[in-house]
Amino acid sequence: MNSDEWTIGEVARRAGLRTSAVRYYESLGILPPPRRIRGRRRYDSSVLGHLAVIQVAQHAGFSMAEIGILLHGFAADVPPSARWRALAQQKLPEVETLIARAQAMKRLLEEGLNCGCLNFDECAVVAEAGCLREATDAGGCVDVAEGVGPDRAQ
Repeated sequence: MNSDEWTIGEVARRAGLRTSAVRYYESLGILPPPRRIRGRRRYDSSVLGHLAVIQVAQHAGFSMAEIGILLHGFAADVPPSARWRALAQQKLPEVETLIARAQAMKRLLEEGLNCGCLNFDECAVVAEAGCLREATDAGGCVDVAEGVGPDRAQ
């Protein structure tokens, strides 16, 4: 083996991944296939750069399909910054929706901390949460992203 080439185990160790993750990325086509010697994978040092891009994109919330587009879905002359910008502009509204949902969940949990109800049938927190699911304008309910219950509309 050439000293500039690594086994899948060495690549995984250096990247902080499991070998199964490296194989998975290969199977999806987001990691270039390695050279093989007698059926065994041999990687050069550029694989670590590819894996770093994949890991950063995962941390940013991109799906494997989106990572595939980032790496291989643009013309070769499109720089990484333009690729990232295009995908990030599409991803940000999705992230904003997740944040709004998480904030509504937090408000609901905080209201539940103050609940002293003896049963769920009379619980205002449950009634207001049910109101969110129904989303009826006539009842004064608000969307999850806006708040919990009729008195929380802003």
